[in-house]
Amino acid sequence: MHIPTQKILKVSAIAIAISGLMACSPAPQSTSPATTADTERPAQMQSESERLAAFFERTFQDDLKRSPQFQSYLGIKWDYDKWGDVSDAFADETIAIAKNRLQEISQFDTSKLSEQEQMSIRLFKLGIQRDLENDKYRHHTYIVHQFRAAHTSVPSFLINIHRVTSVDDAKAYIGRLDNVKGYFDQVIDQMQLRENLGVFPPKWAYDQMIEASQNVISGIPFDSSDKPSTLWKDFSDKVDALDLSESEAEALKGEAKAALLTSVKPAYEKLIAAFAHQKTVSPEGDGVWRLPDGDKWYQNRLNWFTTTDLTADEVHQIGVENVERIHNAMRDIMKQVEFTGTLQEFFEFMRTDEQFYYPNTDEGRDRYLAEATAAIDTMREALPDYFGLTPKAPMVVKRVEAFREKSAGKAFYQNPAQDGSRPGIYYANLYDMNAMPTYQMEALAYHEGIPGHHMQRAIALELEGIPQFQKFLSFTAYTEGWGLYTEELAKDMGFYKDPYSDFGRLAMELWRACRLVVDTGIHAQKWSREEAIDYLIQNTPNPEYDAIKAIERYIAMPGQATAYMIGKLKIMELRETAKATLGDKFSYPEFHDVVLKDGPVPLSVLEEKVNQWVTGKL
Repeated sequence: MHIPTQKILKVSAIAIAISGLMACSPAPQSTSPATTADTERPAQMQSESERLAAFFERTFQDDLKRSPQFQSYLGIKWDYDKWGDVSDAFADETIAIAKNRLQEISQFDTSKLSEQEQMSIRLFKLGIQRDLENDKYRHHTYIVHQFRAAHTSVPSFLINIHRVTSVDDAKAYIGRLDNVKGYFDQVIDQMQLRENLGVFPPKWAYDQMIEASQNVISGIPFDSSDKPSTLWKDFSDKVDALDLSESEAEALKGEAKAALLTSVKPAYEKLIAAFAHQKTVSPEGDGVWRLPDGDKWYQNRLNWFTTTDLTADEVHQIGVENVERIHNAMRDIMKQVEFTGTLQEFFEFMRTDEQFYYPNTDEGRDRYLAEATAAIDTMREALPDYFGLTPKAPMVVKRVEAFREKSAGKAFYQNPAQDGSRPGIYYANLYDMNAMPTYQMEALAYHEGIPGHHMQRAIALELEGIPQFQKFLSFTAYTEGWGLYTEELAKDMGFYKDPYSDFGRLAMELWRACRLVVDTGIHAQKWSREEAIDYLIQNTPNPEYDAIKAIERYIAMPGQATAYMIGKLKIMELRETAKATLGDKFSYPEFHDVVLKDGPVPLSVLEEKVNQWVTGKL
């Protein structure tokens, strides 16, 4: 489907979401922030390119100094015992810095800069402009929700990001445990600010947040059970891996146990009490229409996530049309496998037939992980015919940890570290194997792994000739659009030989088309949670559990789910137009390199890049 060019926003975004990045980068093992000042030539002797590079490096380092968690994602240990600052005072300072930077970046003479440098300036400025626009709705964003918030990000971060390779690292881990209380106090303050304004997640979300929080403080040393808590096990395993004497290891464990009992436990108990209170005052309903200026905030969310100015009604209609298109393609699969009956009856067959599901056992989960890994390995061998740029970073498939699998999404990806200390990770949520049908395994692996998110994000981190900030930009329509695009690309590459697997590809695309319908339905057309769940059950082959968790995610993150299909449709449109225009001159590797070579960009910029490439080829 064509998305009109005028609907692609010219003011898009550069969001370096420092506190929430699922990414990692270089790991210089310094103890204080790095600076290039000593190695730079005097400013009056610098070229415009050198001044710009110094500006980008300085601002990136300044952002890094302000975010202990982003430092850790990059493998840097400057503030290794601290958490980020989520106070309004910090947010005010961030906006003031952004406004000053916008003035400073405008002073550069772009006529003296390369095309690549002009692109970097453009992205930097657009990002600030979008951040300023977002700040109008600072307190509309849920500071907590059941899908991803402080109560689960703390253990997830410590387990997956906080590496322990020395006694100092272990002590920093203990410091972070002790500092959970101050961090959660800020979160609770932000919850109160939103309560005063009438901004709450829906009532039912609080029960899930309370349960997930209680899971973190269950087990040794929090109670008398014989099973270690998630954090205690993680810390103990990391200390045991160090080359320490028994007395040194026990001393560290003793400090960690004290921090868990005197800091972490009361911090979680206080947060649980805040959840329980807000559940009683949250207004009825599910969508953001129930919040003050909810319609304006939802349009802001659509602009942010799709990098277009499509309205809720337009997004809804695009979804309806694509649902119909994919349903028709699925009927062709029904003919191939000689299924007699209606499409809804075929959906029920795909939901319930045992041949499409592995057992809900450890053996079934291990088999799923092994076969998903094998699918990615096979895809890797086919890349040279379709890609010039390929990532150096390795990638692994991993099960979502038990403490968060009930509230986590179906699958997601975490960036590798630029220094090679951590691979890219495709997380598969195997809590309920009935929600992970084997016929979707291929498409899911291609989307989260190769040639999907791992290709795009790892390549971005490894790009040379662009400033660091550009590698960490967040344009959801580009990133998730790429992931969904690669699901169909795999068919062009000759995969999905089994028609049921091809049905799985279509089912995944159908899911994203339905997202356009239900996200706008919930947040703009006042659909209830139950109405939206029923729509997914009626129009997709996914099981009820899948539909429930998906709708709960879309309610928690308004607008985010619309980015996938909008981005994919634009990439496909650009590719097909390029193929029609260039004929024999079209090259898959060249096209994909054009898409990937500058890192994440808004859809308007992507369209310009592809058009320039086509013109150049002609």
